[in-house]
Amino acid sequence: MKLPFDHIETPRLVLRPPEAGDWDVYFAFARDPRAQFIGGGPNTTRHDAWRAFGHMVGHWVLRDFGPFVMVLKDNGAPIGATGPWYPAEHPEHELSWIIWDGRFEGSGLAFEAAWAAREHAYAVLGWKTAVSYIDAGNTRSIRLAERLGCALDPDAPKPDDEEPPVLVYRHPSRAALADGGMEAYA
Repeated sequence: MKLPFDHIETPRLVLRPPEAGDWDVYFAFARDPRAQFIGGGPNTTRHDAWRAFGHMVGHWVLRDFGPFVMVLKDNGAPIGATGPWYPAEHPEHELSWIIWDGRFEGSGLAFEAAWAAREHAYAVLGWKTAVSYIDAGNTRSIRLAERLGCALDPDAPKPDDEEPPVLVYRHPSRAALADGGMEAYA
């Protein structure tokens, strides 16, 4: 796999492909109740978490893109993942995000990272549109989608394997974003 870049930088983060060293932080998250919206939680086995982590890593190999790990610039700690996601069961390109380390929820880091990842998807990958598939009970993720300028799209197709059914939030196009920039959504 040859990437056209090493990483993406934001004011407080480095976004990069996942590495083996991210596993311990991911595994701790996968067993946390906060992971309920991605199929994790206290009953998640090491085997199931490893498969989910491998799914993220393998996406990079199969698609030449995938979720970036969010790494704090000041200490190099991996705290979550965000970025372009398009597994076989998804009808559209998705922009996903998740904070693995709960100490960073509400810090604005997910917004900062998702904004940069979306710009990458539009500018580098050539995406014209993106959606985010969000569990209806995940109010924090819904708020982040709205802060990113997304609108609920009830007519959009949904992934064929999602249980429970998800809401689809449509991201503004790159042209629409050019009118306001990040400051308009902050």
